[in-house]
Amino acid sequence: MGTHAQENKSRRRGRRRLVDYPRTGRSGIRRWLPSWRQLLGTAGLFVTAVAVLFICVYVSVDIPDENEAARREANVYYWSDGTQMVSTGEVNRQNVELDQIAPSAVHAVIAAENETFYRDSGVSPKGLARAGVNMVRGQETQGGSTITQQYVKNTYLSQDQTVTRKVKEFVIALKLDRKKSKDEILKGYLNTSWFGRGANGIEAAAHAYYGIPAKKLNPSQGALLAAMLKGADLYDPAVGAANHERARERWEWILDRQVGVGLMTKKERAKYRTFPEPRRQSRSTSLGGQTGYLVDIANRYLKQRTGLTDRELARGGYEIHTTFDKGKVRGLERAVRRVLARDTDPEKRAADRHVQVGAASVRPSDGALVALYGGPDATEHFTNNADTSGVPAGSAFKPFVLASALQHGMAVRDVPATEAHLARAPDLGPSILADSYYATDGTLRPADGAADADHPTLRRALASGGNATYVRLGTDVGRDKVRRTAVDAGMLRRSMARLEPTFSIGTSTPSAIRMATAYGTFAADGIRHDPYSVTKALRDGERLPGLTPPSASRALDPQVARQVTDALREVGKDLGTDVSAGRTGDQDRLKSAWFTGFTKDLSTAVTLFRLDPDNPQLLPMSGVGGRKSQRGNVLPPRIWQEYAAGSRS
Repeated sequence: MGTHAQENKSRRRGRRRLVDYPRTGRSGIRRWLPSWRQLLGTAGLFVTAVAVLFICVYVSVDIPDENEAARREANVYYWSDGTQMVSTGEVNRQNVELDQIAPSAVHAVIAAENETFYRDSGVSPKGLARAGVNMVRGQETQGGSTITQQYVKNTYLSQDQTVTRKVKEFVIALKLDRKKSKDEILKGYLNTSWFGRGANGIEAAAHAYYGIPAKKLNPSQGALLAAMLKGADLYDPAVGAANHERARERWEWILDRQVGVGLMTKKERAKYRTFPEPRRQSRSTSLGGQTGYLVDIANRYLKQRTGLTDRELARGGYEIHTTFDKGKVRGLERAVRRVLARDTDPEKRAADRHVQVGAASVRPSDGALVALYGGPDATEHFTNNADTSGVPAGSAFKPFVLASALQHGMAVRDVPATEAHLARAPDLGPSILADSYYATDGTLRPADGAADADHPTLRRALASGGNATYVRLGTDVGRDKVRRTAVDAGMLRRSMARLEPTFSIGTSTPSAIRMATAYGTFAADGIRHDPYSVTKALRDGERLPGLTPPSASRALDPQVARQVTDALREVGKDLGTDVSAGRTGDQDRLKSAWFTGFTKDLSTAVTLFRLDPDNPQLLPMSGVGGRKSQRGNVLPPRIWQEYAAGSRS
């Protein structure tokens, strides 16, 4: 009886156990094997727990704001022909719309990364499971993410390889797929993905690898860029032979994959059998050489005309189309380098040390700044010599004295004011003045053979010196009027010197850009066009207002401009060229040398001076370029001629 009571007590204790495990009434290994009810109950409990946990996570995780890196873009500058000059900023990215990307490139990315993109819910449960397994194994959590998940990682999260980040990525992707359209997600993904060569986004990548915008990628090029999404450090063909082979294999696979998923026909695939070799050089964001000077000029003009602040411009995302002609910029730089290398020797001649050159080309018909030379390298020589305002113009200023005399009706003495002369005044007056000279008695007279080297005509004094002649002419016409004429023609008032007697022989300090502009007024028959460097700027596809070319204005009477232009041909004849030009000569004692030549199509000013970086004062010019150069005056014309010859070839 006692034994039976103990057994009943034991059974009652077993019934009170929540889980009959180890199982009672079983022996051996069967005691440790759970029943099907236990298995089913455990599985149900696990699923319920996971579901509850997922719901908690889903509710607690919101779509965050975009991370700062995803918002940053580069400013992209374009040459006048529409090709990219440079992109600037910490992040090389230019966001584009989906219709600005070649459809074949989009298909390549979908086929390579997520063929079910338009059909799935934006997530890959297998990828999340793989991440968990990898974590248990101590490996990276990276798995087979969808395009949506990769976009979430790029835009909203960090690149950390943790399960926590992976779970957040999964949940945010689910929510984002419900909030945004597939095209919006795809656009975001293509604009934020890393393609190597410093390129964030497919637009930057297209320029980095092929030098073209994304909308011009052909299917073969698009397939190679899609391969870069796997890891440019392994697939960029320019890195090495192993990379090249991997890139070729993946390129072929992506093209074949497009056929397999119905995004390309076999006939189309057959056209692309040759590997699309990308450019070997990486994308250049360097502001070295002339690029930094060009960008600086464009930025200043952009801020002046649109009201953009430095802070707004630094945010990036602007497409800035400039007036700069790539060929002319490179040709001008080449001309300067060749002449300095050939005609100066700073190691042997102290006078050739610290020589600086500035130059600019302006289109007279509308004021477009098409080229400039600001210095040897914008990252080393920070002052833009083409836009400096501290170099005196010397005799290159004289044409404005002559123009002012003509414009303001200077009378030539001893010329009878007959009815015939008065009737022909618009043509005869300027002609007489340009060919007149100052006699020994100080009177201005028409040239009749009496002019000599000591008393050159006003025309000849432009080419061969004649400083005294132009000091006197400036006094007679009025130096205030001369200043007004120069400013009306395009020089800046703040660059004008004091109205002393030497004012008329070039103590003012215009920049090369403004000198080319003012001479361009002669070429345009007296119509002034202020210089401009940006034709349009866009952000998010919207054009910024205020960037129409500056309006033209009448600065000189047409006959005055033509007469000065004709007189300046004397300088061109001295060089053996049929252009009009102004220059400094042997009589100039200022610390600079200038040459400005122009045609109807182009006005180019070149200035040369010496400046020690440790000494802000201009250095003497005597002996620059050797003894024959006198004061370096032969070098600017040689640079101009070298540049002009290169432009014609």
